[in-house]
Amino acid sequence: MKRVIASLFLVACAFAGDPEWPGFRGPSSNPSAVNSLLPGTWSKTSNIEWTATLPGLGWSSPIVAGRYIFLTTVTTDGKAKQPQVGTTYSNDYIAELSKQGFKDKELEDRLNARDFEFPSQVNLHYFLYSIDLYSGRVDWTREFYSGRPPGGRHRKNSFCSETPVTDGKRVYVYINNLGLFAYDFSGNKVWNTPLENFPAILDFGTASSPALVNDLVIIVNDNEKQQFIAAFDKNTGKQLWRTNRSIHVPGSDRQTGWSSPYIWKTSVRTEIVTIGPGLAISYDLEGKELWRLGGMSAMPIPSPFAYDGLLYLNGGSAKALAAVKPGASGDLTTPDGARLNDFVAWLQPKAGTYLPTELAYDGGLYVLTHTGILARFDAKTGLQSYKARIGEGGNFTASPWGYSGKIFCMDEEGRTFVIRAGEKYELIDSNDLGEMALATPALIGDRLILRTENHLYSIRNRPRDGRR
Repeated sequence: MKRVIASLFLVACAFAGDPEWPGFRGPSSNPSAVNSLLPGTWSKTSNIEWTATLPGLGWSSPIVAGRYIFLTTVTTDGKAKQPQVGTTYSNDYIAELSKQGFKDKELEDRLNARDFEFPSQVNLHYFLYSIDLYSGRVDWTREFYSGRPPGGRHRKNSFCSETPVTDGKRVYVYINNLGLFAYDFSGNKVWNTPLENFPAILDFGTASSPALVNDLVIIVNDNEKQQFIAAFDKNTGKQLWRTNRSIHVPGSDRQTGWSSPYIWKTSVRTEIVTIGPGLAISYDLEGKELWRLGGMSAMPIPSPFAYDGLLYLNGGSAKALAAVKPGASGDLTTPDGARLNDFVAWLQPKAGTYLPTELAYDGGLYVLTHTGILARFDAKTGLQSYKARIGEGGNFTASPWGYSGKIFCMDEEGRTFVIRAGEKYELIDSNDLGEMALATPALIGDRLILRTENHLYSIRNRPRDGRR
C-alpha cells in the first residue's frame, strides 16, 4: 500500500511541475521537460492517444494553455505547391539561372516552376484553430484573413510559419506581412492591428514568432525595406514603441531574417534579445539598445534562448555560436583572433547552424545541422564533446528536444531519432510517422503534441492494461 501511495505521489508531482507551452519552443524557449512519463517510442499505430487532421499548410508550432491547443494553417483555393524536403534549391538555382542568361520575366517564370509561390498565383484562407488537448476535437476555427497573400513564399516555407503566443487568457497571432490578431479562448476576436507589407528577400516568406513580456507583445520584422522591433499593448493592440534597425553583414545588402525574439529575465534586468543579419542585438523594454555582438549570418533563422545563467546565440550556418553573460552593454564584438569580451563566456566561430535552433539539456548544448550532423558542447565552457552524423543523415528543420535522459531529433520526413544524452554519441532508437514534419513539438504533461504536414498527434505512453 505504501508503495502504491508513493507511486501516486510521484506521478502527481510530475504533473504538478509541468509548465504549459505558451509559445515557440515552450516556456523557456528551450524544449525540454522533466516528466518521466513522456513517451520515448511511437509510430502511427503505437502510443498515439489521438490524431487530428489539419487542412492546408502551416509550419507554425502548436502552443498549449490549459485544455486548449492553438495553431495556425492556411488553405488555398485550388492547388498549392507542395513543400519540399531538403535545401538543394534557391540561391544555387538562382545563380545558375542567372549564369545561363535568364533575367527579369524569364527568371521569374523559371522560379515559379520550381521553388516559389507568388501572390498572383494563389488565393488563401488563414485560420486559427483551437483543439481540445484531451480528445483532439476541434473546438473552433477562425478565419482571420482571406485573399491574395501580401508576399510570396518559398516552397520550403509556409504562409503561416510564425508560432502564436498566449498569456493564458488570449492567443496572439502574428503574420509578419499581415499584422497582429488577438483572440480570446472562446474564439472572439479582441483586436487586430494591421502592419506594413515589407518585402522579404527573394519572396522567401516570413517566420519570426512573437514574444510576450508583461503587457507587451514583441515582434521583430527584419525585411528588405525597413527592419524594426516593436511593442504592442496586449490589451488593445496599440503600438507603444518601434525601434528601426539597420543591420546587415558587411559586404552584403541582405536585411531579411527569420529569428524570433527572446525575453531574457535575469537578476540584473529583463531584456529582449534578437538575432538579425550580421548582428545579435539586445534591447530594454522600451526599445533602447543594450548591447550587440557580431558574427551572425546574412540569413539568420535559429533563435536565442538562455539556460543555467547563460544566453545562447546561434549565428547561422558556419557562423558564431556564443554564450553571453548577464549585464552586458555596448559592442561585445572583438576582432578575429582577439580575446573575448568579458561578457562573452565562450564563442565557437563556426559552430552555428542554418535551420534548427540548438537545445540545452543536462549540462550539454546539442547543436543540429540541417544535414543531420549533431554536435554536443559543454554548456558552460563551449568545449566540444562529439560531432556525429545521425544515422545515414537526412534533412532537419525542427529544433531537437529533450527529456528522460534522451535527445530527440526529428527529420523532415517525420522520423525522430533518439540519442542518449551525454558526452558520447549513442543512437538508441528511431520513431517514424511517415509524413513531412518541420514544426517543433510541444511537451505538455505526459503528452508530446507533434505536428506533421497534415496531422496533429497527441503521443502518449499507453499503459499495459489499456487504461489511463
